[in-house]
Amino acid sequence: MKYSGYLLDRSVIIWDTEEANEIYKNGFYGKPLGVTKPRGQFDSPLVMDFIECMYLLEKGIIDIYSGGKLVEAEELRGIFEAKYDRFDDKYSVYRALRDMGLVVIPGMKFGGDFAVYRKGPGLEHAPYIVNVVKGGHQLGASELVLAGRLARSVRKRFIIAVPGKQPTLLGFDWWKP
Repeated sequence: MKYSGYLLDRSVIIWDTEEANEIYKNGFYGKPLGVTKPRGQFDSPLVMDFIECMYLLEKGIIDIYSGGKLVEAEELRGIFEAKYDRFDDKYSVYRALRDMGLVVIPGMKFGGDFAVYRKGPGLEHAPYIVNVVKGGHQLGASELVLAGRLARSVRKRFIIAVPGKQPTLLGFDWWKP
């Protein structure tokens, strides 16, 4: 079954609550509108990030409409790229992590690009924060210390991801000598 999403300015919304529940429970995609910690069934639409939508679109799970018309994948990619900072870089990392069976959600509240779970939100705390950097980016000492302090304060492992066909993931553990 294909689900129907509707393009808004900076997100896609699934209005049908049955579809919203199915998509959410089959991978923790999106965020139920007005529900802070979803547990079980919810009775609200699902708001989805552009990166999540592109992944579901590529997997043939969702169709996205705007103005009552189906929007083709290439047109959507152009819209997403125009409205989402470094969409392609972040999407390549998102796709790789999802394809590894991990649950990936936006990580802004943790100070990163993504929060990553092995099982999913509500089943565990996200063990990882992922920041996406361009290849060749030189990580300065202050940037590394800041990331380490942030990750430690929220009790997460900090991972730097370099986008590509096969993204490179560099994990950091913090310890005291």
